[in-house]
Amino acid sequence: MDTKTTEKTATAKNDEAAERATAETAETTPETGTAPADARTESADAPDAKLDAENAENAENAEDAEDAEDAEDGDLEDLEDLEAEADAGRAATGIGAGAAAVVSAALAAVALTGTWTGKVVSERETLIGQIKTSNGGSPAQQISEIYGDAWHSTALVNGVFALLALIVGFLVLTLPRRAPWVRSVAVAGAVLGGLGLLLSAGTYFDLFLSLPSTGS
Repeated sequence: MDTKTTEKTATAKNDEAAERATAETAETTPETGTAPADARTESADAPDAKLDAENAENAENAEDAEDAEDAEDGDLEDLEDLEAEADAGRAATGIGAGAAAVVSAALAAVALTGTWTGKVVSERETLIGQIKTSNGGSPAQQISEIYGDAWHSTALVNGVFALLALIVGFLVLTLPRRAPWVRSVAVAGAVLGGLGLLLSAGTYFDLFLSLPSTGS
């Protein structure tokens, strides 16, 4: 009887020892590397989270690249607009300079050949001289009033045109980025204007030809 009881007691102790060993093994499982179910789930979700982060970063980089491209395109468009405006400004300057050069040459030619304005002024001075000497006057007075004043008035008008031609031609020559033909025409206008101014001044002050005298 005592032997059976002893065997049962030993068996019970062995069972308790086995249960305790099993419990200790279960408790030490996380320490030996066997992850719990939650840890395995988190480990399984970690690659997905990393992939999502990489995708988000790639999308952000793509957006940044698109923004950079848009900014670069905008800068190129602004640069093209500035270049177009500069070209338009240079074209307008070239047209204005060419027109001014032609005007200078035309004024110089008019100053050398005479103008309708000079003719009208001359005829007016002649008429005034005739009126002044109609009641009598010396021959010298008649020459001065009828011919001398008309002569000087014509020289004065031509001198004004020559001076304008000289000024316009000089201004065209001072403009930047002139076309070769514009420079040539401007030089011609300035030279002819200077020559016309010289001739007009000599005529006005009787340096080339003096008024006829009566001999008395």
